[in-house]
Amino acid sequence: MVRGKTEMKRIENATSRQVTFSKRRNGLLKKAFELSVLCDAEVALVVFSPRGRLYEFASATSCCHSYPKCPYGPGAHS
Repeated sequence: MVRGKTEMKRIENATSRQVTFSKRRNGLLKKAFELSVLCDAEVALVVFSPRGRLYEFASATSCCHSYPKCPYGPGAHS
């Protein structure tokens, strides 16, 4: 069975939008984990929900500290 293409536009229904966000967020976190395990890569992922809640994944505790010059890394606004 082949899925049709989904048109990329904002989902107007708030409930459907939240359900889609949750499903896609979980899929994205799973892919980040798989990439870190399969390729032995350091992966960091930060996602903010529409309500402002933070979801994060890091394959190593020091992963984000490896990039202090990154504009979004630790100490970016100091």
